[in-house]
Amino acid sequence: MKKLLFICLMIMPVALVSQTLTGTVYENSGAALRPLEGANVYWKGTTQGTTTNESGRYKIKKVGEGDQYLIFSFIGYKTDTVRIPASQIEKNVVLKSTVELSQVEVSDRMSAEYISKIDPIKTEVITTSGLQRLACCNLSESFENSATVDVSYSDAVAGVKQIQMLGLAGIYAQIMSENMPLIKGLSYPFGLTYVPGPWLESVQVSKGTASVINGYESITGQINVEFKKPGKSEKFFLNMYENSEGKTEINSWFSHRFNDTISTMTLINAGYQPLVNDHNHDGFIDIPIGVQANILHRWEYEIPGKICNQYVVRASFDDRTGGQTSFKPGDDFLLSPAYGVGIKNKIVEISAKHGFFLKRPQTSIGIQTSATYQDFDVNMGHHAYYATEKSFYGNVIYQTFIGNTENIINTGGSFNYDQYHQIFNFSTLPEVTEIVPGAFAQYTRHFDGRFVFIAGLRADYHNTHGLMITPRIHIKSDFSENFVLRLSAGKGYRSPLAIAENFGLMSSSRIWIIANNLDIEEAWNGGINAQYDFKFLGLKSSFTVDFYRTEFQNQIIADIESDPYYVKVSNLSGKSYSNSVQANLLQTIIKGLDYTIAIRYNEVMQTYEGKTIQRAFISPWKFLFSPTYTTKFEKWSFDGTFLWNSGGRIPSTLGKPAEYQLEKEFPAYIMAHFQVTRRFKNWDIYGGVENLTNTIQHNPLIAADNPFGNDFDASLIWGPITGRMYYAGFRYKINYKH
Repeated sequence: MKKLLFICLMIMPVALVSQTLTGTVYENSGAALRPLEGANVYWKGTTQGTTTNESGRYKIKKVGEGDQYLIFSFIGYKTDTVRIPASQIEKNVVLKSTVELSQVEVSDRMSAEYISKIDPIKTEVITTSGLQRLACCNLSESFENSATVDVSYSDAVAGVKQIQMLGLAGIYAQIMSENMPLIKGLSYPFGLTYVPGPWLESVQVSKGTASVINGYESITGQINVEFKKPGKSEKFFLNMYENSEGKTEINSWFSHRFNDTISTMTLINAGYQPLVNDHNHDGFIDIPIGVQANILHRWEYEIPGKICNQYVVRASFDDRTGGQTSFKPGDDFLLSPAYGVGIKNKIVEISAKHGFFLKRPQTSIGIQTSATYQDFDVNMGHHAYYATEKSFYGNVIYQTFIGNTENIINTGGSFNYDQYHQIFNFSTLPEVTEIVPGAFAQYTRHFDGRFVFIAGLRADYHNTHGLMITPRIHIKSDFSENFVLRLSAGKGYRSPLAIAENFGLMSSSRIWIIANNLDIEEAWNGGINAQYDFKFLGLKSSFTVDFYRTEFQNQIIADIESDPYYVKVSNLSGKSYSNSVQANLLQTIIKGLDYTIAIRYNEVMQTYEGKTIQRAFISPWKFLFSPTYTTKFEKWSFDGTFLWNSGGRIPSTLGKPAEYQLEKEFPAYIMAHFQVTRRFKNWDIYGGVENLTNTIQHNPLIAADNPFGNDFDASLIWGPITGRMYYAGFRYKINYKH
């Protein structure tokens, strides 16, 4: 009996090991092999799969007996199917980028957007291909063909676009750069415009609360951008853009790989708007004139499987002039008889990421740090706002497993420091200093590749608002190879910055009343998502439907409902919530012809002076149809976007003179965009039209003939303020020789 037991104990570890396959997925990056993070690894004909970690490593349980086939895939790389003998316990794979393939070798076109079935948190990924479908100049314009993210103007004189998720302002979505804070505080009003679209490798959009590892601020969702990296991008790139409004924009970058370990890259963006346009003849410039420049310089030091360090310096400069056509740059905002708009913004950011991979599988230490300085100066008529921000962010993450690699634990701590100096209408506001240390823990459990459970908890202590406890949970279940269900629930907080976050209201003559006791914003969010993949005539199709509810315990309300001559900023007194339902169908009709159909409904309610009403400027219903056709070898691409937005409510203007009163609701409207692209070996030439239907909000300014009077208001914006616009451009690239 003892001998039998001894033999069993000796054999058991061998048997257990033989049931598991491990390995590393690499990408062929020049002469070097680089680990590929986030690659999908799954058994053919099953739903059992996993993704590679930061060092490209994976571990997956074997299925069945005998030889099996394992599939390795990653967007932008050729999918590889590998035969795995029953006795094999490790397999390393090198995926080849579709960019490096010759035209004959390209069999799978890079999807413009996709949703991974393997990711526990539902994440919509917009790839480089998707970002080029609109020739977007910046991040705010990259969502014009999205049903998940809404894009709107903040006002009719500053010309800046802002976003919404789940029917709520973009401030409630955590906007990250490679999983580090990108836009917060003073950068919210214009920060999206300082992220050039051509710089982006991809954009990941997730609804609901995100992982506790990244902080407590995600309430409606998270937007994470991945910038171009020297180890993956072209050696040189140049993009020139010109539109019918007179705007010129240039984007360029160059990278250098010193060896297999060290590489660097510099990205440059510059935009110039010299023409004064007033298409509706109201005496105001439609889009401010001026210049903008952005630069990003980065270094990477990597020893595969051991160390991965990144260092980034980013700077932005913006100088815009708008208002009445008779107002000239350099005019005095107080003394000039013309209404002027002036915006000057300077941002400098330094960040570093250090990753250390330990010998124990699935074990690593990550250290993230960043420091930011911003100088923000805005004048709108006789309203003036000047502010500076100094920020520091630090985050330490330790990952390992408990028992086996199906039980992953992440722990760590974070530190946030923000200091704001503000002057509003020539009155110095009390200095705001926020110091927030925090700690977190997250547990991830995988059950046979069919069920994933993530539970996270973090505790942060705010020097003004006290202790903040943030619980979050995510669940993913694969009911079959084609059907995935996800659930999420959690809490989020954010510290308000009342004037900067509502700066569009400065474009009116309203008097501001700001309460002294503004508290931290606090909300719960929960959602459910179902994804079903199927084949139509042998071609890929995917259907998703989701529902999310956000309910605030406290929210900062900028009340423009109660009195048309005032902005009253205070804590929520009553209810505030949103319900959002969305359904998407992505389908390939014939090879090369894809389309997306989406329909979305938002119910957003807020309480103003005891009355709970629908939030203004929200289109409850939205319908999107976005087809794209690509010819053989991707020589030609034709992309279209058609949007229908339902009508919605306008804030009450009762109390103003009759000639300045607006209707209670705005009408439904349609927009369309179209683009054609011709590709050559190293060149792309593109041209298109935005707002093909020439849909505009007529008379967006109230009392435009008397901008210094009490009735002037340029903040009541529900639709487009610029009409049809044509554009053209080219892209030129030099790839590394392999």
